[in-house]
Order: sequence, then C-alpha cells, then structure tokens
Amino acid sequence: MPAADSLRTVFMGTPEFALGSLEGLLAVGVNLVGVYTQPDRPKGRGKKLAASPVKQLALEHQIPVFQPQKLRDPQAVAQLEELQPDLIIVVAYGQILPKAVLDIPRYHCINVHASLLPKYRGAAPINKAIIDGETETGVTTMLMDAGLDTGDMLIKRSLEIGAKETAGQLHDRLAQLGREALEETLRQICADRLVAEKQDDKLSCYAPMLKKENGLIDWQKSAVEIHNQVRGLDPWPAAYTHLDEEVLKISETTVAADGCGEPGTILSADKTGVLVACGEGALLINGLQLPGKKRLSAMNFLSGRTLFPGTQLG
Repeated sequence: MPAADSLRTVFMGTPEFALGSLEGLLAVGVNLVGVYTQPDRPKGRGKKLAASPVKQLALEHQIPVFQPQKLRDPQAVAQLEELQPDLIIVVAYGQILPKAVLDIPRYHCINVHASLLPKYRGAAPINKAIIDGETETGVTTMLMDAGLDTGDMLIKRSLEIGAKETAGQLHDRLAQLGREALEETLRQICADRLVAEKQDDKLSCYAPMLKKENGLIDWQKSAVEIHNQVRGLDPWPAAYTHLDEEVLKISETTVAADGCGEPGTILSADKTGVLVACGEGALLINGLQLPGKKRLSAMNFLSGRTLFPGTQLG
C-alpha cells in the first residue's frame, strides 16, 4: 500500500462531528483531492444560507468542495469518478452512498460511526445510547457496503458515559475518539494490516433520526427513564412538557432519592429544584426554559415565576 500522503482521498461529511476526522486527515497528511458536504442551508432568524462546518474548514485549507443535491445523480457520480480517489472517508455526511459511488475508490469506502457496532445503527446513535441508559459507547470505523451501517468493522474505540452526561457533551468526546480511530485505520491501511470483522445482525438495533416530538415527556415513565431522555435529547430537540398552555423545556435533571405522587405532579419547588412525581420515583428538575426565553436554573426560574405544589405538568 502507498504512504498516506500519496493516497488520493475524498472526504464526505457535514456537521461539527465530522470536523475532528477531517482535521485528523489534514494532520496525517493524506492527499485530500476533494471534500463533499451538504448544500448550504438557511440558518438563523434571517434565514441566510450558511456553509456547513466541514465546508468552512475545507475552504480554509483550499480543498475543492463539492455539494451535490443528490450524490446518486449520474452527473455527481461522474464528477466523483474524475477525482480518481484511492479512498473515500465518510463521517456524518447526511446522504446514503449508492453502489455506483461505493465502487469508485481504488481501495475502500470507510465510515466513522458513533457507536460500538453492530449496536445502534442509524442516524442518532449518540442520543439513543443515552436514552437507553447505556453506560458505555464508542466509535467504529467500517468498510461501507450498500446497507445502513452494516459493513465489516475495522477499529473500535470505547468510552464510559457519565451519569449526567448529555448528548451534546458525549458528541464532542466521540468526535475526538472518531478522529483517533480513523487515524489508526489509516495507519493499518498503509501498513497493509487491515483486519475486517463481519457484524452480527442479531445484535443490532436502530437509532432513527430524531424529531421534535421525541422530546415530549411521558410522566408515567420512571424517573430514571425521563432523566435519560432529558440527557439524550440535550441540546436538540430537547425534552419538554406543558405548564398550563405553555411548552416548558427541561434541560437538566437529577433522579430524586425519594418522593411519590400522581405522575406529573409538582411535589415541591424551591432553590434546590422542582420535584416532580413520575410513574416510578421522582425527578428533580434543575434547568428549565420557556418559549423565547433563555435556559435558567431552577432557582432563577422560580425567582420570576411561582410553581405551586400540586400543579400538574403534561
């Protein structure tokens, strides 16, 4: 196999999660002949078109950027073929690669996925791991095939999930771990020591793309389940309930040592937090947010609004 700096490499990625891996490729010195990312999207109150984080980094390093609406279009496939890549590296690109693209590189199409495969295939593995109460997760590099995250596994790196860690916090740590796993994968490719392991489909489960409605809290669930939901949906789409006619976002919680009552009932509200009864146990809410307002600690929230015991949420 050739040295890293002679590998004609195309990188495909879009969000911040992919930045660490692209930075790793730049540090290793592969020959980046092109970066593919999603088309610019409207962003902010002015809805101005904004470039993806990956596009911004690529332009800073004067790497050609390509933004096809659909990678499966024959014109997009032909354009990619002209780059004659040895490798295609995919990290949270946002489009499924058709077989016509998978067949293009001289060596491999490699994906960096934010779970310990075969568990948690799909679009939201970071969130799903926390929501399910997992205490460990990680990243996997794999050889891509036509399935959804079903390719042969290459390198795995794991880490523990903190008891109060949010999806946003875990995202940042996994992005760095993904970079490390990708760099090790490249070293093995260049040393011709790559070992692939097939996935056991029976051990997999699906982590679908998140929607805002996934945030709605069912107070009939246990305090532990709701706590994990709050962590797993922070910062987006955010867990929420209803206070009278208003949407009340919940941004930080603690499983209470005691407390019981009708699920969704506020048991107490003071500077320590808002204690709410759940289907099993009680949850202490430490961070809240009303529509159009900033996130506030429970103490600051209650300084401007009184919540009476017995008030029903939901």
